[in-house]
Amino acid sequence: MSHKKRILLIEDEEDIAALIKLQAEASGYKMHVEVDGINGYRAIEREKPDLVILDIMLPGQNGFDVCRKIKNNPELRTIPVIILTAKGEELDMVLGLELGADDYVAKPFSPKVLFSRIKAVLRRSKEPEKAPKLILFGEFTLEVDRYLLRKGEKIITITLSEFGILRRLLTNRGKVLTRNQLLDDIHNDDAFIVDRNIDVHIASLRKKLGPHFEWIETVRGVGYRFREDTSIAPVGKK
Repeated sequence: MSHKKRILLIEDEEDIAALIKLQAEASGYKMHVEVDGINGYRAIEREKPDLVILDIMLPGQNGFDVCRKIKNNPELRTIPVIILTAKGEELDMVLGLELGADDYVAKPFSPKVLFSRIKAVLRRSKEPEKAPKLILFGEFTLEVDRYLLRKGEKIITITLSEFGILRRLLTNRGKVLTRNQLLDDIHNDDAFIVDRNIDVHIASLRKKLGPHFEWIETVRGVGYRFREDTSIAPVGKK
């Protein structure tokens, strides 16, 4: 029998917690529930779960503080975190993602939708960390070592900033990235000097993708995400 993935939920609203726990059991996960931030963080240290679901508004210590502590702890930082935000609180979504959360779900939500997101996040967290040399998506190839974008045999002219943004989106496919994350990650990795207007670069990339422009999705008020269903395959070596 395969090992059941362990999820730790930190949520003080009993009815929401009960609903999530019911769906967890139906989906084949083992779930532990804590109702405040301080005990929740202690439980994460103790249990080292496979994934944490974290409400923002918590007694004792809010979800942002708990997320920050998880991502600053070398022993815990690789544990994926999904935050639960109040509907329409875009600032919460942005801050949560910038603190290192892997995804967010806005209340009210369908438990089935939440668990499809959990499945996607757990799948991504298992993927190897080493950067691929080639990233294939549809009829395109991003040659990471050569800073090249090809469509079939044809080279598509791309700026260093566009390359950095596209690579970051592709290697985090399915995950929402805020504008600041795109800027910070690109700057840290490649020392690119990037215009602060990420939207201009995204518009240019969409134009170069042509009919497939919708592969780069806008998450209103938060940032951007590269769709997962675009036949993307990382290739280690030629």
